[in-house]
Amino acid sequence: MRSMCAYLYSSFYRTLQKTQGPTNFRKVGNPRDLKMTARRDAVLTAMAVSLMSVCLHAGFQQTGLQECHRCDGRLQDGSAVGNFCIASAGLVDGRCCLRHQGDQDTASIIGLDLSNCSLGKVEDLHEAITAVIIDLSANPIVNMSESIFQGFTQLHSLRLPLPCQCPGGNESWETVEDLGSVCLCEGQRDACYSGGNMSWTCPENSLCAPYGPSFVQCSCSGDYHGYKCLRKGQFPVAEVFGILGGSTLMLSGILWVTQRRKAKTV
Repeated sequence: MRSMCAYLYSSFYRTLQKTQGPTNFRKVGNPRDLKMTARRDAVLTAMAVSLMSVCLHAGFQQTGLQECHRCDGRLQDGSAVGNFCIASAGLVDGRCCLRHQGDQDTASIIGLDLSNCSLGKVEDLHEAITAVIIDLSANPIVNMSESIFQGFTQLHSLRLPLPCQCPGGNESWETVEDLGSVCLCEGQRDACYSGGNMSWTCPENSLCAPYGPSFVQCSCSGDYHGYKCLRKGQFPVAEVFGILGGSTLMLSGILWVTQRRKAKTV
């Protein structure tokens, strides 16, 4: 969207220059021409302002993620998330630190600071699933579900209010520390390796991948498929659809014959 707006604005500016000519050397023949020129300049200026406002509004909507504006305020320099954002050369949007994905106009959250937001509960943080650091400290949060952080594979640092209860338990983090008023959970461990050994959560013939604190994602390996990856080889598409197609044709033929006999007797 930003690139499109830039192109439209540059095209508009070139058109404006062509119609006006060099501003310092423009000559007007009579008062009537002067009025027409002034009216044209006013219209072009209004169009330029409208174009800029539309582009700015569209740009705000693209980066205006709801999590970033869940509470008032702006990401502060000197805070844990603020320092991380500066070190990562991120973009600040409300309470978020954003990073644009390559040449795309979309942005992902790499840091989220919801500290001191008077949050009594946190039920959904899916917009921040790409976050590296999240701060939820100084909030009266109770009974926060561990499933909130399912899929947060990049989460490295999590700051929570006391008492210190890191999602997944202490074994899911390299460091669990009570900082006085903040519980620090840092260094998310690979849930596929518990105590240095391969986890037996996933069934045989499958691959294990971390999927957030204490969560794993299992996918069948090689040619294995089906329930608990117990079947080997490619799915027999031709055989299955052949049987279904033959059965359908046979049933259709039987129904057609029986219905025709009934019609003759009537």
